Amino acid sequence: MADLAVVSGEPRRLGALGQRVWRGAAAVGVGGLAAAAALAALEPEGWRRFCFAYLQDFAFLLSLSLGALYFVVLHHLTRAGWSVVVRRLAETLAAVLPFMLVLFVPVVFGLRELYPWARPDVVVHDLALQRKAAYLNVPFFVLRCVFYLAVWGMLARYFHRRSLAQDLSGDPRETLRMQARSAPAMVAFALTLTFGAFDLLMSLAPHWYSTIFGVYYFAGSAVGIYALLPLLAFGLQSRGLLRRSITVEHYHDMGKLLFGFVVFWAYIGFSQYMLIWYANIPEETRWLLRRQEHGWQAVGLVLVFGHFLLPFVVLLSRVLKRRPAALAAAGAWMLAMHWVDLYWMVMPEGRPSSPIPHLLDLAVLVGLGGVWLAAAAFVMRDRSLLAERDPRLAESLAFENA
Repeated sequence: MADLAVVSGEPRRLGALGQRVWRGAAAVGVGGLAAAAALAALEPEGWRRFCFAYLQDFAFLLSLSLGALYFVVLHHLTRAGWSVVVRRLAETLAAVLPFMLVLFVPVVFGLRELYPWARPDVVVHDLALQRKAAYLNVPFFVLRCVFYLAVWGMLARYFHRRSLAQDLSGDPRETLRMQARSAPAMVAFALTLTFGAFDLLMSLAPHWYSTIFGVYYFAGSAVGIYALLPLLAFGLQSRGLLRRSITVEHYHDMGKLLFGFVVFWAYIGFSQYMLIWYANIPEETRWLLRRQEHGWQAVGLVLVFGHFLLPFVVLLSRVLKRRPAALAAAGAWMLAMHWVDLYWMVMPEGRPSSPIPHLLDLAVLVGLGGVWLAAAAFVMRDRSLLAERDPRLAESLAFENA
């Protein structure tokens, strides 16, 4: 095909590298989780610490796959042309979502450590939790979370399989089918992500509520994927893959989207803070007060400067967004800040007395991160990293910013 002539002879499959990556990452992941379990066994509060670290990292990795699913669905919903060459990377990261159902199992076993509403001895003395018991109870919580994960997994699997089928058939009707299903998919995505954030994270503090919390988690997910995509693309190109397919123009657009969602995240975070501060309702302010005591205010300042002000200034630059190495470095920084954001959301409920990370936290991050990366590399191992017969591939290869 004429469009593939532009990238003829270009390596587009991981091959042996994919095998090495998924096996190595799996070994690191299993080793990290084993080390975390050993550290947890050595401490009096080790199991509780492990549960909170696991939930935080599960929510972090889940947000990256959800951000990837959002990218894919949005691509089809808007009939985007520029993003065809990077869409397969997002499809692969989203395709990990069915596996997240397996990684959710330890969260189920740690419910009583994580959530006050899951402990009958707490609920019996708390009138507010008794009134919420019809919604906040263990069987219904698990059922809802399995439903969310199943919906996300089915959506990710559908778009990934249809895209791979088009590689073989070259049938342009596959694109039309994905476009037709993108609107209901986006509605399902928005609803399930919102309630999923409420259940997994907001219900850690069941007396507190924020109707904007789901949007806040979505904003972090979008920042995460737009930070990860240029980092992943740069890493693949450094190994000789997709060097002519993904150009400076594509990096430029990914950088613009990362900048836009950094600002959106800050807007949502400030809106949530400002409204709670202005209303000054005790059951709302309690959540923020806990994050302004015992050193947690320093983590909040790290987010203000590291998650917004610094990247805002850096990503304003057109020059940086057109330098793949620099944009990849900015993406790595934003991924770290996204992790800190989730640390700030989760850990004050489990360890309010100190914000200092523990070695166990690092072990859980390495373990879960390794398993997640292994799953992504396994999905990607023998498949093309490019949507080779997408009807808009030529448009994407010729894309230039105005």
